[in-house]
Amino acid sequence: MSTMNIADQTSQADIEAIEQVVATVEHSQNNELPDEFVALFRADAIWTTGSGKRLFGRDAISTFTHQVLPGGMQGATVTFEVEHVLFIRPDVAAVKVCQVYRNPDGTEEVGTPLFVMAKEDGQWRLTACQNTSVLSSD
Repeated sequence: MSTMNIADQTSQADIEAIEQVVATVEHSQNNELPDEFVALFRADAIWTTGSGKRLFGRDAISTFTHQVLPGGMQGATVTFEVEHVLFIRPDVAAVKVCQVYRNPDGTEEVGTPLFVMAKEDGQWRLTACQNTSVLSSD
């Protein structure tokens, strides 16, 4: 097997692992599981919410998430789809995500988060993330 094939297989395995992290973000939010969500972050992670609140470190992310997530999804759902993965290094990736939040009244809000992820001890972790809303062009 050539080196290129090994690299391609490694990248594909990493992409699948990254997609699983994003799927866990979706699962934790839809099922209001703040501990599952917070466990995806590095201890020193940065998270900027869709409303622009800046959170520094897993403890701050945890405090915020435990305040807003339980009860925050009442009748709503959210989906996340990985749109693009840019490997900055083999262990660091910028992940562009399409987010669709479906309100209880059936309306939708679209977001375009950017998740910078780092692979540590074989696990991909959320490291620096920006959740950005997409304004309607109506």
